[in-house]
Amino acid sequence: MLFPKDNQKPNEPGAQPQSGMQMPQGMPMPQASPPQQPIIVQTTGGGGGGVKIPILFGAVVALIGACVYLFYQLNQVRNDLAQTRDTLSTELSKIYETTTVTAQTNRHNQERLEKDLQAQLDRAHAQAAQLSGQAKQEAEQHAEQIAAKLQQAQDAQAKQIATVSTDLSQTKSETAAKIDGVSSDVGTVRTDVAKNRADTEKLIAGLKTAQGDLGMQSGLIATNGKELAALKELGERNYSEFKIAKTKKPQKVGEVQILLKSADPKHNRYTIELIADDKLTEKKDRSLNEPVQFMLSRARQPYELVVNDIKKDLIVGYLAAPKVQQSRN
Repeated sequence: MLFPKDNQKPNEPGAQPQSGMQMPQGMPMPQASPPQQPIIVQTTGGGGGGVKIPILFGAVVALIGACVYLFYQLNQVRNDLAQTRDTLSTELSKIYETTTVTAQTNRHNQERLEKDLQAQLDRAHAQAAQLSGQAKQEAEQHAEQIAAKLQQAQDAQAKQIATVSTDLSQTKSETAAKIDGVSSDVGTVRTDVAKNRADTEKLIAGLKTAQGDLGMQSGLIATNGKELAALKELGERNYSEFKIAKTKKPQKVGEVQILLKSADPKHNRYTIELIADDKLTEKKDRSLNEPVQFMLSRARQPYELVVNDIKKDLIVGYLAAPKVQQSRN
């Protein structure tokens, strides 16, 4: 074992690395290469458990993210339900207060009218008792008319109160029906969220990875629209779908340009020219669902181009770009 010199600590600037081999004089020190992304290689047979653990851990993290997103949607629905219930309760309270004020006003008016009519009736009876003959008869007729008016007023008041009670009962029934409808909608949303989550988990579990043409392990590969939608929901990468026909000019897809040179649907092969960072690269004789990888100066992870359908003079697929964009120094 070698020890640092007495006048120089190992961690001080300028200290030479200590090792069992001395560097020749004048030879430049090797520069530390930038950290590389771990390469996950899917193997079979013995010893595969250690390789599967990172993959399973990544899948679990992705599922947790999807669950958090679905829980956020459910929480939004719950907030909307609470807001709707508060609104309906406020409206019901306003209606009840208005009805109560109207009933109180009508009752006061009725009581005042009853007092006035009762006073008139008492005066009429008193006058009838004092009168005789025709005058007494007229007084009695007048008293009967006043009594009839009093009865009509009482009937009208009772009818009005019954109408108000009916309207209040109908309002309560409609409010309860609305609350039941909102609760039913929430149950439906919960069922749909659970079904979508199960479908997404099933799709993600069926997705596979492959080694790209740069020798790096690719991310999850989608082979159809449903699988691509599941990858977009995971949100680990930015996805740009494309349909590129054979033309003389390249087509822009995301941050790159692609020119289709040939497409062989019989053997599921194609050849393209890829323009990225002002550099032209030919990707020749690539196959269906094969991850075609390339690097850009602003990203540490590779971009991946996957073609899901090959037709005559036409290819259909998507471009997966890393979420994190930074300079590779």
